[in-house]
Amino acid sequence: MNILIRADASIEIGSGHVMRCLTLADMLKEEGATIYFNCREMEGHLCDLIEAKGYQCLRNLNIKQMFDQKTDAIETLRLINSTGLRFNLIIIDHYQIDEQWEQVVRKAVPKIMVIDDLANRRHDCDLILDQNYFNKFETRYDGLISENCRKLLGLKYLLLRPEFYEDNLTEENKNETIIDVLIFYGGSDPTNETLKVLDALDLIDITGFAIHVVVGSSNSNRELIESRCKERHYHFYVQINYLAELMRKADLALGAGGVTMWERCYLGLPSVVTVVANNQRESTEAAAEAGAVWNLGWHECVEIENLVDIINRAKEDPVSLKEMSKKAKQLMQSDIKYQTHPVVKAIMEV
Repeated sequence: MNILIRADASIEIGSGHVMRCLTLADMLKEEGATIYFNCREMEGHLCDLIEAKGYQCLRNLNIKQMFDQKTDAIETLRLINSTGLRFNLIIIDHYQIDEQWEQVVRKAVPKIMVIDDLANRRHDCDLILDQNYFNKFETRYDGLISENCRKLLGLKYLLLRPEFYEDNLTEENKNETIIDVLIFYGGSDPTNETLKVLDALDLIDITGFAIHVVVGSSNSNRELIESRCKERHYHFYVQINYLAELMRKADLALGAGGVTMWERCYLGLPSVVTVVANNQRESTEAAAEAGAVWNLGWHECVEIENLVDIINRAKEDPVSLKEMSKKAKQLMQSDIKYQTHPVVKAIMEV
């Protein structure tokens, strides 16, 4: 089974689309599928990382700032034809692609899967995956897809890397007070939340804390962040592949919404969330309503003082953190284990 994945990463877009597709690619590879990626080489792209992980990346020449679906679809068809391969399925993880693009590419690829979480445009696809939790998530795509499209909706379809499926720490294993704090706002952190948190920590008594700061390789401020961490004796990491290990050790995390929020919830890691993209708003609000996270809201409204207050609140109220951890794991149904991930199973059946 030959599968092509169409996804982009950049400083502006972030790395989330490509990273979750890499997770899916690894799962499909285990089932014997051959995976190719199709990406644009924008600033902050992850084509080199994709290839380092053993996948061929067809680099799209349509790298204009203004994305044009028709041009991109034609270029994708050209790249497909250049391989001389017959692709059984194309997986699309891209907010600027809709049925217009899909109808063009379907001429060369019989089956289409879409990964989305916006539910704001029509798709011509056979499978749609939205791995997030929303209020009334079961009906989000009504009217946007055909009746024959199979819907994979909700947290049970969350794509987690294998490291997250190892035995989780129980509540009893966690520290009674905050010792380890994890800071990670995604691969590129375009709204510069990491430095905002570092400024807040300068105003807090964190004696006895171990601060772990993680950034992606596409973070344009990583050298400044590294320098700040070195001055303050914080632990600093770039583009690591053992984030779950740090999450398991941590007592509190500060980060963005999106996939990494659900990763933290799955491990029962209490977290303070800042919404850094529009597609994170609804799911973060829903998670907060369920008691699984503390939501600080939209990044432009989050001041250093807000971070100081919430971190001090966490320090003074470990009981609330315990309750947050419990509710997060209940929401994620973290005790469920799969022999074959349900998304992989659906793809192999399409």
